[in-house]
Amino acid sequence: MSDTLLLRAARGESVERPPVWMMRQAGRYMKTYRDLRDRYPSFRERSENPDLSYEISMQPFEAFQPDGVILFSDILTPLPGMGIDFDILENKGPQIGDPIRSISQFSALRHLNPAESLPFVGEVLGRLRQTVGNQAAVLGFVGAPWTLAAYVVEGKSSKNYAVVKAMAFCEPELLHKLLNHFAESIASYLRYQIDSGAQVVQMFDSWAGQLSPIDYDTFAAPYQKKVIDLVKQTHPHTPCILYISGSAGVLERMAHTGVDIISLDWTVDMAEACARLPKHIGVQGNVDPGLLFGTPDMIQARVDDTVRKARGRRHILNLGHGILPGTPEENGAAFLRAGKCVMDRLRGEF
Repeated sequence: MSDTLLLRAARGESVERPPVWMMRQAGRYMKTYRDLRDRYPSFRERSENPDLSYEISMQPFEAFQPDGVILFSDILTPLPGMGIDFDILENKGPQIGDPIRSISQFSALRHLNPAESLPFVGEVLGRLRQTVGNQAAVLGFVGAPWTLAAYVVEGKSSKNYAVVKAMAFCEPELLHKLLNHFAESIASYLRYQIDSGAQVVQMFDSWAGQLSPIDYDTFAAPYQKKVIDLVKQTHPHTPCILYISGSAGVLERMAHTGVDIISLDWTVDMAEACARLPKHIGVQGNVDPGLLFGTPDMIQARVDDTVRKARGRRHILNLGHGILPGTPEENGAAFLRAGKCVMDRLRGEF
């Protein structure tokens, strides 16, 4: 069975066109998802019941045939396996029942054993791989140590991250212990996902963009690198993607973490990002998800512009963040269709 387009592109092989998928492609913009959510209102049930997670993961593939199928889960899913309980409430987001703010709480944490605490993840990834075969790549994902720490210290989403930053600047030793714990556990989780069927993996450090460059170098980058280094020790050929929201100020720093591909948000021009990154680093994303509220012609024009600017790079076409709730489904389809046909429109230019 030949390797998928997305996997070949992620490895840096020559491909006929950039592969295309959408972050959060399974979710609230799809009617089939909303109907299922109405029947199963608990997010944790939807993501931790293997039948439901598999069904949701497959919904966008069955509707639009993207080049990647990503596990339906959450970056916080591994937390209970470490002894940290959480919930995700509709319109409120993640809630941590007992935020970690003391050394005694840290000392009570367990190292993650994914096969023991997350068997449903392995089951879903295996089923996805078996179902899609060589029609699409199966993607796994995790949250990066800084972002996980931000959630478990703050106890919820935050606008200014004052609590975790207070820990960073007043109790750095405690925060470093927590970050190191997460790095080791998340590396184990990524290895488990790859062993279970994930062919490409993405690490989301969603809130690392809230750090100044000097603090990124201290509290985010070393632990991103530790995760990647540990994974590459055992799975050197699995492509790893890193995404940070608001990353324009730290792109060069991201390139030193050992990742294969950097997923760009939309606050930096694709051509400028490519000029700032080493040639061996691939690029993904960059299309403003708000564009999908526009017309199909606008979507197609932006796809063409992005592909032109990424010419000569290892490139995966994607949005610069997750697809937004309320996005018309037909516009999600238009984005994927524009990506699949982009070389027909640009062939004379390449």
